[in-house]
Amino acid sequence: MAASEVDARSLGRRARDEQIAAEPQLPPLELPPDAPSSSVETCLALHGRHPLAVAGIVENGLVRPIDPAVKLPERSRVIIVTTD
Repeated sequence: MAASEVDARSLGRRARDEQIAAEPQLPPLELPPDAPSSSVETCLALHGRHPLAVAGIVENGLVRPIDPAVKLPERSRVIIVTTD
């Protein structure tokens, strides 16, 4: 956030953002130096994760799927792709 912008987040939202930022990052995979490379799909399949693309809206820093039938698991990781 630029220094000239006013932070309009609520105190609760600021506390939650700080909590999320303070969470430890996942450790990198422990691979031997001579391990063969593999595709992202192979890596995701090993961990039971499957990429899913859904249309959504970002409102006040929260990602909300447009289709109300889409339910994401708690603490899902998302990649936000935007257009102008």
